[in-house]
Amino acid sequence: MTDREPFLDRRDRLDSLDPALDPAAMRKQYQAEGLAEQDLATHPMDQFTRWFEDAARAALHGTVYEPNAMVVSTADAAGHPSSRTVLMKQYDTDGFVFYTNYDSRKARDLAENAHVSLLFPWHPLARQVIVTGTARRTGRDETAAYFRTRPHGSQLGAWASAQSSVIASRAELDTAYAALEARYPEDEQVPVPPHWGGFRVTPETIEFWQGRANRLHDRLRYVAQPDGRWRVERLSP
Repeated sequence: MTDREPFLDRRDRLDSLDPALDPAAMRKQYQAEGLAEQDLATHPMDQFTRWFEDAARAALHGTVYEPNAMVVSTADAAGHPSSRTVLMKQYDTDGFVFYTNYDSRKARDLAENAHVSLLFPWHPLARQVIVTGTARRTGRDETAAYFRTRPHGSQLGAWASAQSSVIASRAELDTAYAALEARYPEDEQVPVPPHWGGFRVTPETIEFWQGRANRLHDRLRYVAQPDGRWRVERLSP
C-alpha cells in the first residue's frame, strides 16, 4: 500500500482549481508585427544576426534569458530521439557552434547520426528559429582557443563531469571537482580535456517563426540549394 494520492484523484481536484493552472486554458495572444518575404535578408545567417541581436538587446533589459540558449535534438542510429538545452557559442556563414563532452549522449548520437535540429526559443519576443542540418567536430585548435576563454571553474567542470554517465551521488561529483581544484589552482593553466570539444552545425534549412494573432503565425524557411544559394518558402502555421 502507498499513501501517494492517485493520479486521477489529483486530476479531478485540479479541474476545480483556478483556470490559470489548467494547461488547456493557457493562451497568449501574440500581437507582434509580422514577417514578410521582402523584409528578409538574402542570406539566412544575416537574418539570424538581426534576430539574435534583437534577442540579445532584450536580454540586457531582462526580457529574454540567455538568448544564445538553444534546444539541440539528436537521434541515435536506431532513431531514438533526445533533446537538451545547450549554449550556442559562435555562429557564422558556416553554421552554429556548441561545445560538449564527446562521451555525452548527444555526442554519441551525432557520431552515429550527424543529422541534428536546433531550436532558439525566444518566447518573450514571440519568435523561434528552427535549424536542421548536419554536425561535425570542430578542430582541436578551435576547441582549445574557446576552452581558454571559459572561467577557471568551468574548465575544471569539463574534467570533473563524465557527462551523461550514471553516478552514485552528488558527493561523487563534488569530490572529483575538489580534487581537480587542488591540482589546478586558479593561477595554473588547465589542460584541454581530450574528450571535450565542439560541434559545428552546418544548416540545410533555417526557419524564422514569428507569432501572430489568432495563431496565424508567419513561418519563413530558407532552404539550401546545390549552387550555394538559398530558396525561401512560406509555411502554413
